[in-house]
Amino acid sequence: MRFLFLIFGLITAVECSSQNDAFFNERRKMVEVQLKNRGIKNESVLDAFREVQRHEFVLPEYMKWAYADGPLPINEGQTISQPYVVAYMTEALELQRTDRVLEIGTGSGYQAAILSQLCDSVFTIELFEELSKSATEVFRKLEYNNIYSKVGDGYLGWPEKAPFDAIIVTCSPSHVPEPLQEQLAEGGRMIIPVGAGNIQKLVLLQKKKGKIRKKDVLPVRFVPMLDERGEKY
Repeated sequence: MRFLFLIFGLITAVECSSQNDAFFNERRKMVEVQLKNRGIKNESVLDAFREVQRHEFVLPEYMKWAYADGPLPINEGQTISQPYVVAYMTEALELQRTDRVLEIGTGSGYQAAILSQLCDSVFTIELFEELSKSATEVFRKLEYNNIYSKVGDGYLGWPEKAPFDAIIVTCSPSHVPEPLQEQLAEGGRMIIPVGAGNIQKLVLLQKKKGKIRKKDVLPVRFVPMLDERGEKY
């Protein structure tokens, strides 16, 4: 009888959650169609995408497309990436619950929210103060208490908080920044889009015995990495 009550309680909780979240079914459809069908297999990653409410991170005028299969514009000429690309980059890092992760390019905050479900802490840097402020407000609203934000030049990383078990970069420099390689812990992984043109290559790096090993994994399109003067790296 107790087992039946537990099952009933679980079903009731799911029903209440779906009733309180207008995008509940869209989020689950996104996971099945856009992620699982394209080869994302890590169940913890898939659970994070089921949990994090992407519509909270998009501009109001784009909310009805929050779970569409593509990127969306945000302020300052930046974008919130396609869900599949966010999932691919996240899965590639092979995160552990104890990991400390550095994110370069907070943007909307969606990627940081996904990461926060999978690791101990996320340190995220954004060049544009407006974007950092709005993302931080969403983090507070949704009680993502293991995300730490700052405004700054992402090329330089966050040396005061280094080393990091994983680094994810959501804007594209012409080369892999040396400061980020230095801030990667032994055994750590980094995923970063690299290239100066319209199409870049997503590069996966790992530090082993102090040396960086690199592998190209996917063609992508990201906004360029900029310095504080607005110049491209």
